[in-house]
Amino acid sequence: MQTTRTRQSAVSPALSRRRREPERGWGGARGGGPGVRRAGPGRRRVWLRRIACLVVLPLILVGWSYGHALTVPGGGSAGIRTVEWIRDHGGSGLVAGMENLWYSHHAPPKGGKPPPGYIPAASRASTVSHLGAPPTIVPLASPPLPGEGVWHPIGRPVGESPAIYSAFVRPDTVHTSLVTGVAWMDPRLLSARLFAGSQEPGGGPWPYQAPIPAGVTNSLVAAFNSGFRMKDSHGGYYAYGRTAVPLAKGAASLVIYNDGTATVGQWGRDVGMGPTVAAVRQNLSLIVDHRQPVPRLGDGSFKQWGNTLGNKVLVWRSGVGVTADGALLYAAGNGLSASSLAGVLARVGAVRAMEMDINSEWTDFFAFDPSPGRPASPANATKLLPDMSQPTTRYFQPSARDFVVMLAR
Repeated sequence: MQTTRTRQSAVSPALSRRRREPERGWGGARGGGPGVRRAGPGRRRVWLRRIACLVVLPLILVGWSYGHALTVPGGGSAGIRTVEWIRDHGGSGLVAGMENLWYSHHAPPKGGKPPPGYIPAASRASTVSHLGAPPTIVPLASPPLPGEGVWHPIGRPVGESPAIYSAFVRPDTVHTSLVTGVAWMDPRLLSARLFAGSQEPGGGPWPYQAPIPAGVTNSLVAAFNSGFRMKDSHGGYYAYGRTAVPLAKGAASLVIYNDGTATVGQWGRDVGMGPTVAAVRQNLSLIVDHRQPVPRLGDGSFKQWGNTLGNKVLVWRSGVGVTADGALLYAAGNGLSASSLAGVLARVGAVRAMEMDINSEWTDFFAFDPSPGRPASPANATKLLPDMSQPTTRYFQPSARDFVVMLAR
């Protein structure tokens, strides 16, 4: 008995406690029973590092991607850049729903009149033009306002003739305080060029690319926005011997030829590739065909109208068309649906027309009227509509989007 007690007392107190205490698991918690591996401080640190990498690395990548989107030259306001970044990362449906909800609750007012002076008074301006000045537009809203539908020369003349005329009409009979501006461009006096942006269509450098170089300012007469981003346009982009995005059969197409003339048509039916084609910019489907707005414009899906606002929402919209005698038309304004935009273009004389970009951030038309012998610049530029939000410096600095330039022949 004495020997047994002596042996028991020889066991150290620490070892005795170790036998009595259960095994510790993760984080030192008691339990687990025999055979459970205990995680020491080193092993826990390894796992914590792994978890941190799984959390932090995606955040770094997201931050870099978003930061890049915010710093791309000419990419628009921070809000627009954020919306497009969300759309590019799987949030198209969310953005479209939120935009539709916002615009539905901020619809333009019904009735009323435009601000004083928004429609210029009729004048005895020259009507001499190489192609022949367009006829006065019959206003949609009644009674017509003074000067509504009357054409005015804008921009520098080419030779002795006005190359561009502008007119202003209300786009429908309901929103009578809104005004849509229209520009009529003479293809015999002007030559079109398609300029690439820093991001649209991508794949640069291109022969003509933003910003507008000093070499063309002595002949620059006008510049205006192009179409949606290529991923939203459901169409392609070809310019000066290179294809950035394959051209799509049936898509609405602005086609510029080697001689600088331009037209609008359905690809594969009205227009197609050939040796005389210099550039093609496609965007969605035609909105005017055979001199009439296409049927069921209000029933189109997001697939037809791009991953952006639907065609019923009343927002800033723009479009281009071609008349029977070859004049190029541009129209833009606030509070337009695809249908009302098509109605204006058809009323002005478009035989075919297509929607271009939308939202106030991307719709702009500038006409330049410098003193004789002087170059075009932001200082001698005029907006087609005074409430177009972009400054006249827009295309003289880096631009993320492509655009169209009209030069004097």
